[in-house]
Amino acid sequence: MSNALSIIVWSKQGCHYCAEVKGYLEANHLPYQTVDVTEHDDRRDILEVKYGVRYVPVVEIGWDGIYKGVIELGIEHLEKALEEAAQQAVGAVN
Repeated sequence: MSNALSIIVWSKQGCHYCAEVKGYLEANHLPYQTVDVTEHDDRRDILEVKYGVRYVPVVEIGWDGIYKGVIELGIEHLEKALEEAAQQAVGAVN
């Protein structure tokens, strides 16, 4: 399993909140992958099964193969989840 923090942003074209999330990650030099749900309802189906939502952005933060989904809107929720993931990563290393 990988020890690197993995971030996946589920987004769509023209989504202001999605752009805000990506801008925050880029400003903080946090690499991420994007899953674009524009014109891909099957990808929204995946979000519905995993998290009970069909909207974006959804940010998945993973460490050691275990992912947590951030489904609440607002950068403060993303910041909190990133802090928790960093603490878990540090605890796993120690």
